[in-house]
Amino acid sequence: MTETEHRAKILNELELLYGEQARDVLDALLELIRQRQARPPAEVSPAERLSERDAILITYGDQIATTDEAPLKTLHRFLNAHLKDAITGVHLLPFFPYTSDDGFSVVDYLQVDPALGDWGDVAALAKDYRLMFDAVINHASASSSWFQSFLRGEEAYQDYFITANPEADLSMIVRPRTSPLLTPFETSEGVKHVWTTFSADQADLNYASAQVLLEVVRVLLEYAARGADIIRLDAVTYLWKEPGHESVHHPKTHAVLRLLRSVLETAAPQVVTLTETNVPHAENVSYFGDGYNEAQMVYNFALPPLVLHAYLTGDASALQRWTANLKSPSEETTFFNFLASHDGIGVRPVETILGPKAITQLAAAAEARGGRVSYKHNSDGSQSPYELNISYFDALSDPAGDEPLELQVKRFLGAQSIMLSLAGVPGIYVHSLLGSRSWPEGPLQTGQNRSINRQKFSLAALEQDLGDPNSLRRQVLEGFKHLLSVRLSRKAFHPQAGQTVLKTQPGVFALKRSIEGQSVYCLHNLTKEGQRVDLPGAGLTDLLRGGAAEQ
Repeated sequence: MTETEHRAKILNELELLYGEQARDVLDALLELIRQRQARPPAEVSPAERLSERDAILITYGDQIATTDEAPLKTLHRFLNAHLKDAITGVHLLPFFPYTSDDGFSVVDYLQVDPALGDWGDVAALAKDYRLMFDAVINHASASSSWFQSFLRGEEAYQDYFITANPEADLSMIVRPRTSPLLTPFETSEGVKHVWTTFSADQADLNYASAQVLLEVVRVLLEYAARGADIIRLDAVTYLWKEPGHESVHHPKTHAVLRLLRSVLETAAPQVVTLTETNVPHAENVSYFGDGYNEAQMVYNFALPPLVLHAYLTGDASALQRWTANLKSPSEETTFFNFLASHDGIGVRPVETILGPKAITQLAAAAEARGGRVSYKHNSDGSQSPYELNISYFDALSDPAGDEPLELQVKRFLGAQSIMLSLAGVPGIYVHSLLGSRSWPEGPLQTGQNRSINRQKFSLAALEQDLGDPNSLRRQVLEGFKHLLSVRLSRKAFHPQAGQTVLKTQPGVFALKRSIEGQSVYCLHNLTKEGQRVDLPGAGLTDLLRGGAAEQ
């Protein structure tokens, strides 16, 4: 698409969002692009931005610590020592100054938290790995300069945040939390009630203000220039708020995403946008747009609870039915597949796939295995499970049980191999890669259920564990690396390669991936008993010695 075509698309969205202001906003956007052109675009077609070689590690910048160097440097050394040939990218969870929510309440979008390192450390990582940055653009910290300027009554910032009358009927607003939607703040003009979707420390930005949009574009262009190959748009489900509307999936939210896509394709065409929309699957995939105008990747949020359900029941039927209809809308789009992340196992994405009874059973299983369950408020005043807070290893293997460790590791790696075999790009949480159990002390220390799966490592203790060939961490890491080595060596695992679900007995989940005459069969046993699967053809080669087979 030419620059003129991108300009026309941007203007079209601006007219929808801002009416008569559109042309003035367009001029300001174009000036931003001219001022901050990102790195020269990569010599690659949109359909080849991502390949079968891509695997993204999800980690905090201070996940691994020593006493004598910046955590980002320690992380870099650890990755090069243990994962250089296994992963191609790193999702650095928010590494900016923050006040709460483990980084997702950002004080300054354009600075590296000094406790982690500096932009030089980020640049060093970018030389060895593709980087994913978080754009936490639904809200800002109540301690941010923007919000403090709002509180002081500075005219330029009065429209940056959303206020509402606490007596107004906001019951139809869809919430991901049970905390109050409005938070009172003392301002220079008296008490104002500010829209706070996620917490009292996270004030929602007001995209009805064109100046907010321009600030956000400035941030995204800076991220592209600083080395971001993938920009994760956090919590964009709730981006555009409007009393009288559910304020999820607002048409103007999609307009903002289309605009951001056009801006980035003009200024930094190598950048991939990823939307974080933890909602029912049919709503989630709407963020692909038509396949060419919104996100290039969306999180495959239904996958974690579906895989867990398949293993807990020994029945892949629901997973098979869902996967058989799983597809992205164009050759430029794909899924970000994952089983665990810094958050919990969201269950909203499978509300219409598994149903409430199965979700209740998943929640009970998580609690029985030492986990917790987080709830959301419904419009009728009731509560329902929102996510399961537990390490994925413990969700699959009861820590209080007496199963042999070898069986637990095989089950866990089997679940991970489902994620690795599906069409898309795999995202691997550091605690999954290292076989972490739940950290029950975490929620007691922080008061947050999600802390159960966010424990940080001492480098010395971690290296000691990995030095023991019989340790859980060593077994999981070596098994994971073997799976990844097979995946990256086969073109059939390209995000755009064909995917067919094979009909088998309920205890087996089977896929065929195919491209350019190459086919790989991916077989996963969900039970403790041996399963026989007859495959077509002859002369099949075992790729794993207990995994997939190539025709």
